[in-house]
Amino acid sequence: MDDASNSPQEKGYSKQEKFGASGTAHMADAYRSIIQQLGEDPEREGLIKTPERAAKAMQFLMQGYDQDPANILKSAMFAEDYKQMVLVKDIEVYSMCEHHLLPFFGKAHIAYIPNGHIVGLSKIPRLVDAFARRMQVQERLTTDIRNCIDETLRPLGVAVVIEAQHLCMQMRGVQKQNSVTTTSAFTGEFMEEKTRAEFITLIGTRLH
Repeated sequence: MDDASNSPQEKGYSKQEKFGASGTAHMADAYRSIIQQLGEDPEREGLIKTPERAAKAMQFLMQGYDQDPANILKSAMFAEDYKQMVLVKDIEVYSMCEHHLLPFFGKAHIAYIPNGHIVGLSKIPRLVDAFARRMQVQERLTTDIRNCIDETLRPLGVAVVIEAQHLCMQMRGVQKQNSVTTTSAFTGEFMEEKTRAEFITLIGTRLH
């Protein structure tokens, strides 16, 4: 892609915003057609640049397809003899429901118990973004994050909870504006009631 803004690389990992001219043009044509099919004039002043803006916005929102989540973790793995819970909570999540192409958003709480290796704390939110910036369902997003941490770090256990609001429920369909969906996934020591209860207490969420 030929229009790229690169951040400094970190041990082989770099976050990029990429807008390929060819891809942007094709998507802009599609958006222009959609606008026209909806009964609007894509050539009027307020809309003339909308197809290109929408195409670039979609590429930004889908940039997770160009990222390797495991490499994000591997770029900052350190040997450490620490075997207590490591928790990063209230991670902002923005994703796109694959059923209606409408956003869902909320927060993720992620914990793991190291087994010889820890990971730089900033990599966990970046891991979340790498999976969230794709067409997703919340259930798969939750297990994707859990599985990647489990397979890459090989910890004693992983816990992931995501709480999110879905615009496909709030703006259309049942139109329930205050609904929140909670999903969870656990491995290893978090399958034990005591460890899981400690995690739930720390994040302040009720799981049924």
